[in-house]
Amino acid sequence: MRLGIAGCGRIVERGYIPAAVDAEEIAIAGFADPDADRRRECAELWARGGGNEAPAFASAVELLAAVPLDLLVVAAPAAHHIAVAEDAARAGVRSLVEKPPAPDLSGAQRLAALDPQPSIAFNRRFLQGRELRETIPAQGWLELELELRFRRGDWGAYQADDEALLDAGLHLIDLACHLSGAAPIAVRTAQIEPERASLELELARGRARIACATDRGHREVVAVRDHAGKLLARSSWGGLRTRVGGLLGRPDPLILSLRRQLEALRPDVPAYRGQRPMVATADDGAVAMAVVEAARHSAELDGAEVTVAPLGASA
Repeated sequence: MRLGIAGCGRIVERGYIPAAVDAEEIAIAGFADPDADRRRECAELWARGGGNEAPAFASAVELLAAVPLDLLVVAAPAAHHIAVAEDAARAGVRSLVEKPPAPDLSGAQRLAALDPQPSIAFNRRFLQGRELRETIPAQGWLELELELRFRRGDWGAYQADDEALLDAGLHLIDLACHLSGAAPIAVRTAQIEPERASLELELARGRARIACATDRGHREVVAVRDHAGKLLARSSWGGLRTRVGGLLGRPDPLILSLRRQLEALRPDVPAYRGQRPMVATADDGAVAMAVVEAARHSAELDGAEVTVAPLGASA
């Protein structure tokens, strides 16, 4: 698969480039970023990893015009996601859009209307989702607890202005829908601050309690229980376990999940694994953003229950 990358920030340097180096039958064919230093650094990093020489351009339009691509990763700031994905669609190229899919729900719906429809980079589907989904029964009530926290300053992003709900909480919202196979119905008890957020999400077959932070040490925990409280599945990443794993040569969880996601998008790989789609669609992104909108409204109403706007899209 010939991969193009638009936006050369930390997620590309620390995630997509090493993931592509490790992946099977995937090559980065070109980079695009208005910052000449960043695009040059990413091209050099890819070459040092053993990749082919990849040209670098100032814009996604130039990249799409000059290099044949199978997939364009849209890793630019969220405000530019729609425009870059539209450029890819006009060129007939599939795109994988980093989260958040767009700054707001209406933008996420615009992405979902594109042809070919973009995929959304909810890579936790390929970490906790891959670990847990086959152990969760297809029917019956579920109680989910999901937490994701990290220190934004440790990431060293060139540009990081998304609130915690969009930066971390969006992953958990999608993961709750994906693991349960259920559509979101309502949000209650939402509390939203720039660096922390929590909410309770009612689903068609259960309830998810979600907490995220971007000012605390790295920790990712997902626990799934049945109606009686029996533990059905649990995943834990971060902290001492992940640090020790790195010293022992175990894969970095970010690189591992991104590699799996890219491999699942190869043209020769079926779109579905088992009964549930692994790669998130732009429809899924719109559903997650509808939950974010309901959560913001709930927080404004001191935690009152707010119905998630139905979009006619599967979760």
